[in-house]
Amino acid sequence: MFIAMIPEDAAAGATADYYRQQRQAWGFLPNYAGAFGHRPDVAQAWNALNGAIRGGMDRRRFELATIAAARALRSTYCTAAHSKFLRDVCGDEASLRRLAEAPDGDTLDEQDRAVYRFAAKVAVDAASVEQDDVDRLRAAGLSDGEIADVVYAVAARSFFTRVLDGLGARLDAQTASAFDAELYGSMVVGRDAADS
Repeated sequence: MFIAMIPEDAAAGATADYYRQQRQAWGFLPNYAGAFGHRPDVAQAWNALNGAIRGGMDRRRFELATIAAARALRSTYCTAAHSKFLRDVCGDEASLRRLAEAPDGDTLDEQDRAVYRFAAKVAVDAASVEQDDVDRLRAAGLSDGEIADVVYAVAARSFFTRVLDGLGARLDAQTASAFDAELYGSMVVGRDAADS
């Protein structure tokens, strides 16, 4: 981390509460928590926004859009964490393996491929999105509300990845070790995991 993290044993008040929530959710205190330790109010606002977006859309689609955005934004942290959610929460190891083979989403089915490519485009250059891009999603079966959800997921991920990478947070060794070496290697798109 590029800034001094508030140590867990020295945290008080809202920071201690935030650290406790993160430890409960992960089983360890994730490295990203330190990026928000000085501003737990920002962390809680992020949690509320992210939860509202994720809760309002299909969870598997949320994970695919998030992975596409994280890869495009070169966030190893978010690529690996959300690949783990895709596999463990959504029960979709097959798509995870397809993305390892073809990180551009080529091997996904038509609708997933359309979502994945659109999410990547929004992440890299939202101003380049054209009506044709949205029409391709409609043709793949998405409603306008579902298309908006993909954009919300990508926009929120952009904030989170910029905070983590801008402050030097590195993926937790615990998350990296949840994958075999070859699969994990396919997720390293930017800063590598912290040493165990």
